[in-house]
Amino acid sequence: MTLVSSQKRPLNWVNIIYMTLIHAGALFALLPSNFSWSAIGVMLVLHWVTGGLGITLGWHRLVTHRSFKTPKWLEYFFVFCGALSCQGGVIQWVGLHRFHHLHSDQSQDPHDSSNGFFWSHLGWMFYQVEIEPEVPRITKDIKDDPVYLFLQNYFVLVQVALGLVLYSIGGWPFIVWGVFVRLILVMHCTWLVNSATHMFGYRTFDSDDKSRNCWWVALVTYGEGWHNNHHAYQYSARHGWKWWEIDFTWMTIRFLSALGLAQDIKLLPAEVMAPNSTPSP
Repeated sequence: MTLVSSQKRPLNWVNIIYMTLIHAGALFALLPSNFSWSAIGVMLVLHWVTGGLGITLGWHRLVTHRSFKTPKWLEYFFVFCGALSCQGGVIQWVGLHRFHHLHSDQSQDPHDSSNGFFWSHLGWMFYQVEIEPEVPRITKDIKDDPVYLFLQNYFVLVQVALGLVLYSIGGWPFIVWGVFVRLILVMHCTWLVNSATHMFGYRTFDSDDKSRNCWWVALVTYGEGWHNNHHAYQYSARHGWKWWEIDFTWMTIRFLSALGLAQDIKLLPAEVMAPNSTPSP
């Protein structure tokens, strides 16, 4: 299928209003009355839970690419953590990402980096993405699962429930920092993988796209910035392979493996990472 250009596609007003409200909510952090070190601490912990355990480990490496396996209850926990990032429904997210890998940096890619940084980072979400018919076909492993269906349809209500819990503990500062600021930070960190890592950094592998390894994106996304490595070998649970390519999510997977909670971990063949494998500009 070929995606229609943005100029011919209708605006996605749901996404536009949704993004505007969340960004507006984060602005309340500028009020001195909403400053709280404990609220910032809550935000940082939830950033790791929702962005690290949820999006990076759960939605991406575990579910989208099936690079390792966990007990079903633990998979559901990670998927729930990802739902708390409020980046849309999990089935749609997984389907969109799998579709991206099928057509990376081509016209069919919804966030084709060839259209510029803003488009691949955020702009593509302002328009209707015409891949809905494709999603059921490429998410057959999860599309009928009742837990996935619940989190697909009610992730906003789950966020509201979290907000009520935070308010009962720390009042408005916990809402502003633990919900709005945290959502914005996790979202933009995730979006940097679509934008920055297709434009900045070095290439170790000759993948059929523009993906690059970007160290500063890796730091804020728990290892997702080693994107060229990932696009070259999508099935690998480990994204950072050189000694300097720090991959916090891979460390977490190894910890789960030591506890017997991660099995069938997929990695690159040893010969691929030979000592003479050097980055290219």
